[in-house]
Amino acid sequence: MQIDPALAYVKDTGTPSGRGVFASRGFKAGETVEICPVVVVNNELANGLPQEVACILFGWSYLVTRQAGPLTALALGYGSLYNHNNPANMRYEADDHLKALRFIAVRDIVQDEELTVNYNSYGGGAESSNNRWFEDKGITPIVKSGRPDSA
Repeated sequence: MQIDPALAYVKDTGTPSGRGVFASRGFKAGETVEICPVVVVNNELANGLPQEVACILFGWSYLVTRQAGPLTALALGYGSLYNHNNPANMRYEADDHLKALRFIAVRDIVQDEELTVNYNSYGGGAESSNNRWFEDKGITPIVKSGRPDSA
C-alpha cells in the first residue's frame, strides 16, 4: 500500500455536523478516493468501547463475507471521519487481504466537495432506503438539507 500526497483534507463543515473530509481535487465516478488500513477487533472488545468510538466502527465480518460475524474494524486515515449522507458520494468495500477499506466515488466529485458515506448501508453502498442507523445507535441525527448527518 502506498501513501500518496493528500487527496483530501479535514475542515469544519460550517454546520452542526462539525468536521468533515473534503476533496483536495476532483474524482471521477469509479475512482478510488482512499484506501484506509483498518484495525480489526472482536465485537466483544468493541462492545466495551465508549459510544464515540463504537459508532465509527465498520462491520468487518459482514463486509468480507456478507454474513453477520464477530469482527468489526476501525478505519484509519480519513475512513472514520467521513460524514453521512443518503445518497452519499462514495461507497466502501473491504479488502481482507490488505486489511483495508477502499472508498470509491459513485459519481463525479468536484474539488472542495465534502466526501460522504452512507451510514445506513451496512454493506457499503452509497444509497439505502433504511434510515435507522442513528436511531439504532441511540443518536439524535443532525438534519441538513433534509438528510441526517453525523457530528
